[in-house]
Amino acid sequence: MQFLPVGTCTIHYRAIGLDSDKPVIAFINSLGTDFRIWEFVMQALGDDYAYVLHDKRGHGLSEVGITPYTIKAHADDLAALLDHLSVRHAIIWGLSVGGLIAHSLYAKRADLVRALVLSNTAHKIGSAEMWNERIGKIEREGLAPLVEPVMERWFTPAFRTPDNPLYAGARTMLARQDARGYAVTCAAIRDADFTGAAGRIAVPTLCVAGDGDGSTPPDLVRELAALIPNSQFAIVEACGHIPCLEQPEAYAATVRSFLKTLPEGSSLG
Repeated sequence: MQFLPVGTCTIHYRAIGLDSDKPVIAFINSLGTDFRIWEFVMQALGDDYAYVLHDKRGHGLSEVGITPYTIKAHADDLAALLDHLSVRHAIIWGLSVGGLIAHSLYAKRADLVRALVLSNTAHKIGSAEMWNERIGKIEREGLAPLVEPVMERWFTPAFRTPDNPLYAGARTMLARQDARGYAVTCAAIRDADFTGAAGRIAVPTLCVAGDGDGSTPPDLVRELAALIPNSQFAIVEACGHIPCLEQPEAYAATVRSFLKTLPEGSSLG
């Protein structure tokens, strides 16, 4: 296990293949998950890339740290990690809130970003009322009452079956999530709006949606793509909000097609 002290907390991370000249992909997880969600995608992409994964603060084995915090705080953590690993010009691949973090990273540290994959995300996710209601429920009752409703938004009915062990694992991962880390990240999402900043993105960008996503539906992701100059848009079929678990091979193939169009360049230095 690898850990890095950053500001007021310690971040859990994993670096794979950085001793090579391969392009680096830095993954950013969704709300209520940890970096294990990327294992199938990395298997599908294979050895063509090096990888940086981390549990954002308040998730997985990373500390919650001093609260409240913002999307910028999450982005600062990733910037510190990439600086620590001497990674530059990485492919930043953010899922859901990870897409907001990717926006923030690009806005402050464009030198770290070679390309963006903004997956199952938007320039603004949800309303203040919706997030405040969720935060209040967590404060009163914990995460347990939210697990089933979240699963319905995360995954299609075909995936949510009693005989699917991967679905059972996803439910357990969310149920064991630190409630405070989850709630303060909900507040960070509530307060984030990259509607104006999206138009200033000047690196190759792919926006990806799941056709059955109940959290960030395809039309919302398409709106994001329309804001970003020269961006591409793709849909993964038979898939909800977490394509790296529900359709990892199709998801990896979709993104690989985009990555193949990028100009060559080193991510280390």
